[in-house]
Amino acid sequence: MTATAYVDGLKMLGRRELSEKQIRERLARRGHEADAIDAAVARLREERAIDDARVAGAIARTETGIRRRGKLRVQMQIQRAGIDKTIAKRAVDEVFDAIDDDALIDASLQKRLHGRETIADDREFQRLYRFLATQGFESDKIMKVLRARRPRTRTQRITEDTDD
Repeated sequence: MTATAYVDGLKMLGRRELSEKQIRERLARRGHEADAIDAAVARLREERAIDDARVAGAIARTETGIRRRGKLRVQMQIQRAGIDKTIAKRAVDEVFDAIDDDALIDASLQKRLHGRETIADDREFQRLYRFLATQGFESDKIMKVLRARRPRTRTQRITEDTDD
């Protein structure tokens, strides 16, 4: 039965990158014995078909490039795939070294504002803050970006005009 567990594992990996934990769980759900799973995973790891560091990098790139998520959410997604914290942190650091954090949060916000440049009111401000926080962005960066998009009040405009 070891050979069928190995073949099933290869088929799974042929569709998409999976972590060792994900492979183990899926093989167990298919009814493979624990010994067969261990042997199949060992062989797949030996052949480098399973590589948690590679999977972590793929998840990090997908989460930032397509889903436009922040560091915290990306690291959580990698760990949810069963990948060790140190590998997850390394992958997140590598991906975020290559991208601009401010541009990423701005792109995520722009998508939510549907092309508008300013935030309508305090209620929308709070809703956008919650959205960006759940996307894994850090609170200080969220506040900086949201404050920049908040419309100036009449008092602020008068104060700015008198300062000139």
